[in-house]
Amino acid sequence: MIGKIAWKNMWFKPLNTVLSVILLTASVAIISLLILLQKQFEKQFSSNIDGVDLVIGAKGSPMQLILSSVYQMDAPTGNINYGEAKVWMTHPFVKTAIPLAFGDNYRGFKILGTTEEYLKKYDARMATGVLFSKNFEVVLGSEVARKMNLKLGDTFLSSHGDAEEGEVHEEHPYVVVGIASETGKVIDNLILSNIESVWAMHHHEEEAIESVEHEHKEGEEHHHDEEAHHHEEGAEHHHDEEAHNHEEDHEITSVLIKFKNKMGFVLWPRLIAQNTSMQAASPAIEINRLFSLFGIGLDALQYLAYGIMLISGISIFIALYNTLKERKYEFALMRVSGATRLQLLLLVLAESVFLCLIGFVFGTVVGRLGLYFISNATEDDYKMAFDPFELALREELILFLITIFVGIIAALIPAIKAYRLNISKTLAYA
Repeated sequence: MIGKIAWKNMWFKPLNTVLSVILLTASVAIISLLILLQKQFEKQFSSNIDGVDLVIGAKGSPMQLILSSVYQMDAPTGNINYGEAKVWMTHPFVKTAIPLAFGDNYRGFKILGTTEEYLKKYDARMATGVLFSKNFEVVLGSEVARKMNLKLGDTFLSSHGDAEEGEVHEEHPYVVVGIASETGKVIDNLILSNIESVWAMHHHEEEAIESVEHEHKEGEEHHHDEEAHHHEEGAEHHHDEEAHNHEEDHEITSVLIKFKNKMGFVLWPRLIAQNTSMQAASPAIEINRLFSLFGIGLDALQYLAYGIMLISGISIFIALYNTLKERKYEFALMRVSGATRLQLLLLVLAESVFLCLIGFVFGTVVGRLGLYFISNATEDDYKMAFDPFELALREELILFLITIFVGIIAALIPAIKAYRLNISKTLAYA
């Protein structure tokens, strides 16, 4: 009975009620959104750096190197010589070394040259098909296959660089030979090939120029037999050396390193920076920096949200206090009809709690809608998706208790005044 009366009284002044609900909804929505966003953001970033102690790449911003090599969210700092990197990849301290060579893209999805170890790092297995074994064979991440509607045997042409509208390479179509299982990690939004495919694609124009130069030299050799004979011997010798150093002469983008011995984690960044043209960055250190910067913004928004919640509590207090003045005769008649002091107190508290419950429910719904729209934006720009249906039980339970607490505190003074209502004086002035 108390609940039914409280519900009807709550809508006695609908504008006041709607204002209180809107303020509560806004505060709960912001806090709920931040809770889910922070939890999933940190979860995704932490899960993607598992098994990576250092990233070796071109000198520049360490944060940029980590974001581009581990999370595929930024442009690379540059390329490094594969031969120089291989010296460190084969070091006794190293447990695994995964080379990465950034190629082109297909409709915004990056094509990454790497090895089988990259799939193992993310616990990705072949859902269908097989692993790439030849040039221009690719394995699709689960999200790429779903969004692009690609299947085994399909072919496509890549675009130059990171830009979706870049120049299309028509000379070498890629063929889909496998689709990786879903992992919830960055690999889901990548197209993987062997590193040789990236080299072949990027050196195609150079090879064409060399071919023209070679034909020109052959024409000269037709007129100069003795010079041609000498040239052929030199060319053969050069070709043998080139074949021997084929890999070492090429470039890659970066290397993901996992150590057997943690001494490498301590010593390598300084040694590599001082003795090579490369740098070594720690994902853990850089991501902690990112979290600290990200956390400042989240804290500011949380303070704003709690400020709005405080304002909503004041709004509820004012609404109940003003309503109490207008309804004191009603409360007096209820006492005469048999209602107890405790029932009047609970009636006022119930109105405030109902308001908070409505605000909390609407707030959690609006917060998840906000996360859905944020997820769509980040998925298009950064290939990072958030799940609006994920639960954060502990954090949201605390938020629920805080919301109810605000409602009880706001209603406490009006409820006490209703409890202490003097029936005889009130009815005497009626």
